[in-house]
Amino acid sequence: MFGRNGIIAGGTIVKDHSGISKATIDRLPVYFRTLRQIQQEGIEIISSEELGHRIGVTPEQIRKDLASFGEFGKKGVGYFVRELIRHVGGILGLHRNWNIAIFGVGHLGWALANYHNFGTIGFNVVAVFDVDPAKIGQVINGVEIDSVDMLEQIVKDRDIHIGIITVPAQYAQSLADRIVAAGIKGIWNFAPVRLTVPDNIHLVSEDLSVGLASISYYLSKNTN
Repeated sequence: MFGRNGIIAGGTIVKDHSGISKATIDRLPVYFRTLRQIQQEGIEIISSEELGHRIGVTPEQIRKDLASFGEFGKKGVGYFVRELIRHVGGILGLHRNWNIAIFGVGHLGWALANYHNFGTIGFNVVAVFDVDPAKIGQVINGVEIDSVDMLEQIVKDRDIHIGIITVPAQYAQSLADRIVAAGIKGIWNFAPVRLTVPDNIHLVSEDLSVGLASISYYLSKNTN
């Protein structure tokens, strides 16, 4: 149902999301994670002040961010934790149950495949690929490792939406090209290389060495 300000869902007006800043969107997963932790503590209602204190964001920023998406909470009372988790999760699309494939079963790929919390937030690891015959056929967290030669068929058969790349840098671009051609629209790249993908593909890259180098810089500045 539509109202003057957007879609009315469960009595809450949810605004059109176009024009929302990237900084606001990037804070939403932090809100979602923190709210889930708060819920596990048995807290049912929380103020923007307390939520901001836990996250390190001002309460004004939290209220502004959430107001970008709709009318949440009750003035003088706060936010109902369960309800806000549902709304923020919906904005993030976590109700969709996205299917994931992991490409590369080194130490990092193996660890990601064994990460049990993916399923609790709507992500399902349904395929794992490698090129090593010694690994193919092994089972990680209930998922059998398949040969990358089967990539295209398995992506189609298992309706895979997101590919996680954990292969060596020299193989990452050609793998990304195959992933895109197979129909995957989201890539989470851990290979230490900049990938080139079409504009309609959402790419997020994590370079662990860059993060460590940044820490090294600040530690060096403070070390006599």
